[in-house]
Amino acid sequence: NVKIATSKVITALENRLAKLEADYKKQDENEANYQSALEAWKKDLFAYAIANIDKAQNVRTSYRQWSGNLNIDFDLTAKENECPAEPTRDFEQIHQHTYNDMKEEMENAIRILKMTDEEVVSTSTYNAIARYL
Repeated sequence: NVKIATSKVITALENRLAKLEADYKKQDENEANYQSALEAWKKDLFAYAIANIDKAQNVRTSYRQWSGNLNIDFDLTAKENECPAEPTRDFEQIHQHTYNDMKEEMENAIRILKMTDEEVVSTSTYNAIARYL
């Protein structure tokens, strides 16, 4: 039996809603930063591969006459700390419909909790909104 003050739950939901809105507004900027970091990593990786081309093994080629492309694949043996580290996506991509659903459910929960006279939130109510906290 969980007994949490209604005011604490309302505050936590309001804070989480504000964070959700801020994250959603910032995701285009985050994606652009990630893509530019990815492009920089590719350039660093190509520079590393070219600098170590004399260590290449298992060279494979394929010429596509219809497009005029020559594909050259090779393997380099290297330790993980020798090559440039691939950037990681440290943010969650939220789709419009998911954002709308989450925002609406949180706003509804806040409205309902503000209307109640109960001092503590019931276990069933807490279970329904726990995934947002």
